[in-house]
Amino acid sequence: MAAPEIIPIKYEPGYHTGTIGHWEGGQFLGSVVAAFPEGYTITDDWPAHRRRHAVLHTFDAAGHHLDSRIECTGTDDNHRASVDTAQERLNRWLAMLPGLRFDDIAIRPFRRDVDGVLFGLVIETFENTEHAELYPDNLGFYEPWDGLYDT
Repeated sequence: MAAPEIIPIKYEPGYHTGTIGHWEGGQFLGSVVAAFPEGYTITDDWPAHRRRHAVLHTFDAAGHHLDSRIECTGTDDNHRASVDTAQERLNRWLAMLPGLRFDDIAIRPFRRDVDGVLFGLVIETFENTEHAELYPDNLGFYEPWDGLYDT
């Protein structure tokens, strides 16, 4: 089965989709994620290469991507500080969204490449089956397209 045009994502407080929902301008998807730049091969100093990011994507009510705020807050060689800073940044951005309410969303695929890292919801094919993969979160959405994800 082909992926639908609009991918539902279920709100799960305290989990990977705990910072998604609606605001006066449409929908949002926020996260704090770690990512290696594209092409990086694991070395002994990998913590210095894995970067933490605060991410906030916004969408209109029909699920079209509007904008992305993405900020690198450090690397895993200073793990706690980079995670805490990213979470603080995301919380500040969310507080600036008028009418914010956490809830399920339904968005269309999109992609942004920032500093060698892919951010977005991308349709991919695995074993002849389409699915939607959220990057760099590595959350997969599959048939029956009920908004639940696989990690």
